[in-house]
Amino acid sequence: MTEKTYDLIVVGGGPAGYVAAIRAGQLGLNVVLIEEKKLGGVCLNWGCIPTKALLRSSEIAHILKEVGTFGFDISTPPQFDLKKAVKRSRDISEKLSQGIAYLLKKNKIEYISGRAILKGNGKIAVSRKEQRELKLSAKNIIIATGAHARTLPNIEVDGKHIWTAKEALMPEKLPKSLLIIGSGAIGIEFASFYKGVGVKEVTVVELQEHILPVEDIEVSKLAQKIFEKQGIKFHTNTMLKDLKSTKEGISFSLMHKDKSEKGQAEVALLAIGIQGNVDNIGLSKTRIKVEKGHIVTKDFGSTDEPGVYAIGDVAGPPWLAHKGSHEGIVCVDHIAKQPHVHALDVTKIPGCTYSYPQIASVGYTEKKAKDSGFDINVGRFNFQANGKALALGEADGLIKVIFNAKTGELLGAHMIGVEVTEMIQGFVIARTMEATEADLMQVVFPHPTLSEIMREAVLDAFDKGIHQ
Repeated sequence: MTEKTYDLIVVGGGPAGYVAAIRAGQLGLNVVLIEEKKLGGVCLNWGCIPTKALLRSSEIAHILKEVGTFGFDISTPPQFDLKKAVKRSRDISEKLSQGIAYLLKKNKIEYISGRAILKGNGKIAVSRKEQRELKLSAKNIIIATGAHARTLPNIEVDGKHIWTAKEALMPEKLPKSLLIIGSGAIGIEFASFYKGVGVKEVTVVELQEHILPVEDIEVSKLAQKIFEKQGIKFHTNTMLKDLKSTKEGISFSLMHKDKSEKGQAEVALLAIGIQGNVDNIGLSKTRIKVEKGHIVTKDFGSTDEPGVYAIGDVAGPPWLAHKGSHEGIVCVDHIAKQPHVHALDVTKIPGCTYSYPQIASVGYTEKKAKDSGFDINVGRFNFQANGKALALGEADGLIKVIFNAKTGELLGAHMIGVEVTEMIQGFVIARTMEATEADLMQVVFPHPTLSEIMREAVLDAFDKGIHQ
């Protein structure tokens, strides 16, 4: 069989892989993209996009509960239709997946549906359903195979009573009670969705001392307080000792310090993180190293195998679609020897949780800044003192900023409140451009907007606050 040669082979069609392929096409490289399942990867099909569609339904449910305060009289409470909400989320994902296929064609990128196996020395074999195996080779290969949900030993995900995020996206009916293991972004988003649309009992179990462990502790504490007001229950600093499926649902056993607790629920959701798709892709034929379920990479995504790169979730945390996409562009620009290519700085990547309220952050937490030896100034401003937040009826929230006291550099920003996932980009730009407090204080924010809270937090960090 004739071996076909390319400038670049991209393995995986998720946010990292397809963006890398498009960028390579823009630069005139002869590139092929190989994807075993659906274009868009987990993010578009089973993660970022469909969850946000469902969370929009939950957000509307919150608004409807308070609709009377806005002057509306709804004598008959609106009814939630789960099937319609799920269908809407699936339709959105399908539309975007088709859009990726169009973009690949537009940029003259060859697309092969199949499973790629590395054979070493720049060679790849592609197995396809009911078709002959393809043999490909390239000077450069990018692995962007993504990741899958982590599970726990001796716990079987049956799809009926024990779920991962994929099953939680397409429930046949709302459970009466839901136990969520893990309070990272995935766990909190599903807790927010299911509680918002009517699940009576939502309980979250977290092994760490605080929920949302990667967030600033002050924001984590405030988030838990707000979620508890909504009726979500939390067990922090708690270990799941046992979880079993029963005829009625699930039974579980928890351990908090030296105290054990048993309980039951209809459904359990495992939201304990993800691990890279590194199995059965031929890594043993290469020098590539794998640690903690992820491919070890250096600058620009390079691995110990010459000419082979890894980007996105398979290359480790932070497991974010926008991180993977940016890695793809940086990696391809490096391969194509473009000028002014900068290695990725993970401290300048925003993280977002689309719960109600939303949570967003970038850079150092207060604890990390102190542990890193910085002398810091910290500023805060509450949503309760912002006119737009009050007008929206969204007064729960806080923006917190952390500066280097000696240089004025913005080290980190942490936000909880309505639409903070949109506002965080202002601080991301500031971090990227190495802005100081002097630069940010010169920015004129429109009034009345939520973004004014950002300015007030900056002013507060240097004892120049106006509205508090």
